Amino acid sequence: MPTMTEQKNLGDLLKYEAPNLYSREAVTIAAGQSLPLGTVLGRSESDGKHYAIDPGASDGTQAPIGVLGNTVDATNGDRRDGILIARHAVVAKTALVWPISLTGAQRTVYEGQLAQRGVLVRETA
Repeated sequence: MPTMTEQKNLGDLLKYEAPNLYSREAVTIAAGQSLPLGTVLGRSESDGKHYAIDPGASDGTQAPIGVLGNTVDATNGDRRDGILIARHAVVAKTALVWPISLTGAQRTVYEGQLAQRGVLVRETA
């Protein structure tokens, strides 16, 4: 029998959120990116759009502001249907998507910055 692999869904990522969608924000994902659910996002200070965090940047995208709660393919243009888990939430550490070049120490720092924003990263069983 062939093995089937199911893609991650919001339940794999989001372990707690505040009632009435308080934890979520609708955001614009900048063109040129195809981002999976769980991507840690930063916001550009120049255009206000959201990008996968970039530790080498200095335009605001180097600082995590939340976690993408849906998969967004913006390769052909900006997409305004991004869901940002921005506050008062708990997310699963294993479901987060980081830049490949990120070190463990950098991830720990970013997780602390997310916690300061009210998005707690937790190990899950």
